[in-house]
Amino acid sequence: MARKGRDRTPEVEDAPADSIRLDRWLCHARVFRTRTVAAERIAAGGVRINGAPCRKPGHEVKVGDVVTAAAPGGVRSLRVLSPGERRGPASEARALYEDLDAPELPDAPGA
Repeated sequence: MARKGRDRTPEVEDAPADSIRLDRWLCHARVFRTRTVAAERIAAGGVRINGAPCRKPGHEVKVGDVVTAAAPGGVRSLRVLSPGERRGPASEARALYEDLDAPELPDAPGA
């Protein structure tokens, strides 16, 4: 007897995610050391999404959202560029976001 409502097509499971849980993204982007620490900081009220306070670690973030987090070393404002697939090396993590707090570098002289 087949189970009802349990059939999933391979296309759905293999489709790239366009959103990700906030705690997972903060861990993948290396804002926090672990997902547990990220979830605790979110629940304590140290994270905002698009300027609105968020206390739910499971809140979905998507490309284009601005995440502001009170992280070790100071407050960081990051625009989500990619949900990411894993917590990889720092170079991979930097590709997941645009740092909105980073100063712009001046153009090279004579250019």
